[in-house]
Amino acid sequence: MKNYSNPVNSHEIPLHSNEIFLLASGDLRLSANQTCWPAQLEMEEQIARAFAAEGWAVKRAHPYDKTLQHGFIWNQRMGMDVFKSIPPQAPLIVVVAVWQYSYHVLAGLRDHRGPILTIANWSGQWPGLVGMLNLNGSLTKMGVKYSTIWSEDFKDAFFLNGIRQWLREGTISHDARHVRDLDLTQLPKEESQLGIALARQLKHDKAILGIFDEGCMGMYNAIIDDELLNPCGVYKERFSQSALLAEMQLVSDEEARAARIWLDKKGMRFAIGTDDATELTDAQIHEQLKMYIAAVRIADAFGCDAIGIQYQQGLKDMTPASDLVEGILNNVERPPVYHKETGQELFAGKALPHFNEVDEGAGLDALVTNRVWTAMGMDPATTLHDIRWGRHYKDDHLDEFVWVFEISGAVPPSHFARGYADAVSERQPAMYFPKGGGTIKGESKPGEIVWSRVYVQNGALHADMGRGSAVTLPPEEMQFRWKSTTPQWPIMNAVLHGVSRNQLMARHKANHIQVVYAPSAELADGALSAKAAMLAEMGISVHLCGNVALG
Repeated sequence: MKNYSNPVNSHEIPLHSNEIFLLASGDLRLSANQTCWPAQLEMEEQIARAFAAEGWAVKRAHPYDKTLQHGFIWNQRMGMDVFKSIPPQAPLIVVVAVWQYSYHVLAGLRDHRGPILTIANWSGQWPGLVGMLNLNGSLTKMGVKYSTIWSEDFKDAFFLNGIRQWLREGTISHDARHVRDLDLTQLPKEESQLGIALARQLKHDKAILGIFDEGCMGMYNAIIDDELLNPCGVYKERFSQSALLAEMQLVSDEEARAARIWLDKKGMRFAIGTDDATELTDAQIHEQLKMYIAAVRIADAFGCDAIGIQYQQGLKDMTPASDLVEGILNNVERPPVYHKETGQELFAGKALPHFNEVDEGAGLDALVTNRVWTAMGMDPATTLHDIRWGRHYKDDHLDEFVWVFEISGAVPPSHFARGYADAVSERQPAMYFPKGGGTIKGESKPGEIVWSRVYVQNGALHADMGRGSAVTLPPEEMQFRWKSTTPQWPIMNAVLHGVSRNQLMARHKANHIQVVYAPSAELADGALSAKAAMLAEMGISVHLCGNVALG
């Protein structure tokens, strides 16, 4: 390493040669931090051995807390205090084996002057990959330089060569040959004209994203400032989540029961138990359906074109999870909701796009997707997924790296082969969701998809886009994937066209990825072209990733 001597303004903190400082940002929830700590500790020990073999000592910047029984930074103030003892020019690694709240450490990382490396374990157990991608997206938005790397056992050549380069140069080079900037002249005429017309209509008529509290789970990267969003023709209606709770109290039991009967008739199954603390109960589902009706009514009352419910943290201690609600909202076919006074059905025959965890990058993306797919006469049901994990799968029909895209229940049932009949609702894990609530679990159907991500970089909006295929895997492989991640949540097994595992991880600027189906490869290519044109006309820089056949 070079240029890591203490500057004049280093507050006299000694920096020893060949010493690397380690940070571990964690959850805000004590139960999650305690449960996930063993996995974090194991990963830290593996990383320390890897750096020691290169002649570098890893020094933990904050101790294990015997009272809390974990060693995570668990709030923003703690993160600020921890950085007071770290030399500003020190090499720094952020080790991520679990879901973490990025804002716990962003204040210190924003001001840090030494090289920063984010590291994740290649595991689906606790979503460390998801946490690291969120942190990377947040650092990108802040304009903070960082490097990133990941590994299964921290002994492979990819990881070792990466950290060796970082130790020598303070950076890691990743392969980005799969990315190219959009050339508008290459778009097919008809799709280009459609996208441009939709963008101009959006700017003229304007749209509203209903935001039920910003900043969910420390996701700084998921907030788009008004100065960037408004020129697209999109504005925010900022709600308090307490407004959702209040509106839920005005939904009658009869209305909630009618929605449940509708779901039952469609064949959706609910894994019902009796223990409210650990099992899914009818009372939890009943309250979730009141939330669904309340959310639709609020969206109608304020003219929202899409909505995002934070849920975590605020509502997790007040009401069951919002995930069942979110998946239904994203579906065109859903239980009818009526205006309280007029009796008119609200958003009849339409999806009301919902962006999970108020991820505004996903919200803007969902809005654009909805407009393009609707105009092209296709099902606009779209959702975001966590980029959770994945592994190579080979049989007589498939020989590909297959991603596990998985989110906590917010999948539209039309993403399943038989719709609601393939959906089962299971209780959310008590570790994260003390009030329970059901998911919409299932395996996404095989088919052609368009994937994308809207993000903030260098003070401007960008969008990465590509093509992929959702694939069907044998039951034993599916069970392994659910067992390796979160078995209550829905999975899309995705193969990305022309984008490798490491290319996506190095490039992606968020924990979430947006996906939508098209009936055929030809229609998927055409819809991607129209969407790219619409985004570009909105002033967003578009980047095509992998094998993309425009039009």
